[in-house]
Amino acid sequence: MKHILTFLLVFFIFISESNAQKERLPGKIITEYGWTYKVDNIEIATNKDEIFKVVFDVHNAPEDASKTNSWIETVARFINMHVNAGVPFENLHVALVLHGNASYGLLKNEFYKEKYSVNNPNIELIKALDKANVNVILCGQTAVHRDLTPERRIAEAKLSLSAMTVLIQLQNEGYSLISF
Repeated sequence: MKHILTFLLVFFIFISESNAQKERLPGKIITEYGWTYKVDNIEIATNKDEIFKVVFDVHNAPEDASKTNSWIETVARFINMHVNAGVPFENLHVALVLHGNASYGLLKNEFYKEKYSVNNPNIELIKALDKANVNVILCGQTAVHRDLTPERRIAEAKLSLSAMTVLIQLQNEGYSLISF
């Protein structure tokens, strides 16, 4: 019995110490999504004066339609991580291009529920991104192919001719591509 108690004590100390090293931080800009981790002893410094122009190319969606799309949430994480690190919010210029299966995350709840039999878990995330000045863009080719008409999708999504077109245009404007 004494050995079991000693083992449990050591185990709980180990767990609490390893969890203490993983300090999760809520975002200052998008508080409900995109939590990050505190990173100590950074060896490659973040240039806090940098203007970050980034376009996220997201075409994947989770297999479980009741789960928030983690690839979309990465956009919130990017914003929160940099603001938490001291980069001024106004230095972040972010676009999100959705196509493929990820585009269904832009459906209004009633149409998402019709398709998947669950509520759309992405709507509040997309609204939070839009509120944080993220340019949310839907591929027009995907929209037509998947019947994502203006009546069926949330208002925050702006329509482009295609994902390919808007990705090229944004990169020509100096945006760096992050693709999922």
